[in-house]
Amino acid sequence: MLPVIEIENKISQICPKLQIGLIKATVANSATPDALWEKICNACLEIKSKYQQLTEINKRPAIAATRTLYRICGKDPNRYRVASEALCRRAAKGADLYRINSVVDIINLVSIKSGYPISGLDADKIIGPKLSLSIGEHGETFHGIGRGLLNIEYMPVYRDAAGGIATPTSDEERTKIDISTTTVQININAFAPEMPLDETIGLSVSLLKEFCNAQDIETSIHTPYETA
Repeated sequence: MLPVIEIENKISQICPKLQIGLIKATVANSATPDALWEKICNACLEIKSKYQQLTEINKRPAIAATRTLYRICGKDPNRYRVASEALCRRAAKGADLYRINSVVDIINLVSIKSGYPISGLDADKIIGPKLSLSIGEHGETFHGIGRGLLNIEYMPVYRDAAGGIATPTSDEERTKIDISTTTVQININAFAPEMPLDETIGLSVSLLKEFCNAQDIETSIHTPYETA
C-alpha cells in the first residue's frame, strides 16, 4: 500500500503547484545492464547539447522551484545542490555518472529527463504507514548516501516514524536502495511542473518493468490539498 503523505503548510505555501508522484512496486534489482546504461548516456548527451552554460540548468522549472524553496526556507541551494541539478550539471560537463544498480539508475535517468528530484527508498526499511514532508531542524541527524552526516536544517525532508529518510539533495542511508532491495517506494517531487507528472510516472513504471521485472505496481499523484 502506498504511504499516507502529510505536507507541512510552509512547503505548500511556497510551492502551491506542488505535486508528488508516488510509485510502489516489487522489483528484481540487479547490476545495471548495458541497455539501460546506454539510455542514461544518451540522456546525458542531450543535456550536454542543450545546456551550454551550467547556469541555464538552474532555470529548468522543476529545478528553479526547488532552489527557490531552499532559499525561502533558509538553505543555500548552491552549497546543497538539488539532486536533479547535480546530475544535470555533471552531464553537461561531460563527466561520467556513477553506475550503481538498475533501480537507482532508472531513478537517476528519470530525474535527468524530468528535472524532478526523486526520492528512491527501500519500502521494507520505511517505518510506519505515513511519510511527512516538512523542514529539517537544527541538529537533526541525517546520513546522506555517500555523504556522511548531512546538515538538513532548513531543508525539505521526508520523515517516517523514526526520522528523516529523504531530501531533494540526498536520501538517507537507512532506507537506501541496494542490490538486495525487493520493494521500492519512489517519490517524484514536482515542486513546480515541468515534464507532465503522469508522463514521468509512466516512464518510471515502463523502465522498472523493462529492467527490473516490476510487479504489484501502485501509483498515485498527491497534492497538498489532499492533506487532512
